[in-house]
Amino acid sequence: MSYQPNAAFAGLFRAFTSDPQSIGTHLTQQMTQQQADDPLLVSTGSDIVLFPGARCAPTVESFRKSTRGFIELTAVSHLPLALAYLARMRELSPHDGAWQRDASNLRGHAEATRAANSLALWRDHVAVDSFAGHEQKIADLVDYTCGVTIELLDRIEKDHSLLSFERLNNEYFAAPSTSAFPVPMNDVMFATFGLAFLDIVYRIGNWLRAQALDWNRLMVLVSGRSGRPTAGVTWASNNMCYLVWCASNRVLLPERVFIAPHAPSFSVAELPDAAGMAELERTYRALWLNTRSSIDVARALFPGQRPFHFDPAPAGGMPPITSIDDRDATTARLRRIMEDPTQLLSNCVADYIVDQLYSNGNQPQKVEIPGFTNVTFPGAAQL
Repeated sequence: MSYQPNAAFAGLFRAFTSDPQSIGTHLTQQMTQQQADDPLLVSTGSDIVLFPGARCAPTVESFRKSTRGFIELTAVSHLPLALAYLARMRELSPHDGAWQRDASNLRGHAEATRAANSLALWRDHVAVDSFAGHEQKIADLVDYTCGVTIELLDRIEKDHSLLSFERLNNEYFAAPSTSAFPVPMNDVMFATFGLAFLDIVYRIGNWLRAQALDWNRLMVLVSGRSGRPTAGVTWASNNMCYLVWCASNRVLLPERVFIAPHAPSFSVAELPDAAGMAELERTYRALWLNTRSSIDVARALFPGQRPFHFDPAPAGGMPPITSIDDRDATTARLRRIMEDPTQLLSNCVADYIVDQLYSNGNQPQKVEIPGFTNVTFPGAAQL
């Protein structure tokens, strides 16, 4: 027979927190009643919802896959990286043909993307405010990236030795700039990450400010998985914390932002009905307030001890970018976000873009993006 704790001790254990009728649950319920009118902001891996409180209907905004331009820019970000993955496949199993089939498939997608790319696509179809005035340059960036990658894949088909990390680094990712190859792919990857995140920060920041929030009462919960399963579980590695804090003009107390990677999530594509949203709100409020109850009790219980002070740090100590031409820092960030499993991939640019928008008065056209602002991409006729 398996071990069972003594019934009296088990009852005492449950009486505190692990029973629906426990002291901890009742304290949370009391806090919920008293703070039912406080606004609650919940961010998931792709969407953000504001529960205003006082039984008001929630409002939802997306910031990833369902937003304009995200898939387009991220696809171009991934194109160079796909060659690195192909190189690893060839390195592991050079003769099984899998990497060659995938390379051919990638080439076909790159050709289709290049054909679909145009000024009109970015200006009239994607049409986001943060890209205004840069649409032709973005179209040139896409054409350039697809063009040089297709040309390299053509050469790899004839000479497999080109698909090695040494050759790719020297001739593609970190190649010296020439008239034929003016922008190395490391710069392109950082630039496209930066452009995609610029739109996220600008749009979500504006959406948050438009809610006229009482930042002193706002409860913030980052809920569920963000990016890969091991990433985004701390303030330093979850860029939504830093984004919301800066959107508040740094008034929001960081201690009011909790990250709950195992809490329920939701998506705009599959939102529950009104009753389901109300249940989500009850779940999120209970989770936030249950966590907060321990903080409030500790402050009253140990008045003679030094209080804990949470000091937010953006992006997990990413290498600082000292200038628009600081290629060492931007490349180091690309390596960091791929090598550190705690990081969201967007963290290679997140804190930099947030700070740039903040310091430029929320004017995206003034934001300088390494690999984009300071370079000229040849137009389609020049390749």
